[in-house]
Amino acid sequence: MGRFQFSDIAILLVLGILLFGAKRLPELAKAFGKSITEFKRGMNNLSDDIKSGNQDKDLPPKA
Repeated sequence: MGRFQFSDIAILLVLGILLFGAKRLPELAKAFGKSITEFKRGMNNLSDDIKSGNQDKDLPPKA
């Protein structure tokens, strides 16, 4: 277990080409990248919401 070696990446690339075809592979990679970006953005927003929620508890209640 550890880092991927070149042979591992090459095997995955060949399997991807065989399963999806050479034309669809770049589209799938682009969609995967966008979904990862959206996931990170959502996690950052959640983290910011949690931090701001904790700060609101430290403030005195409004009358």
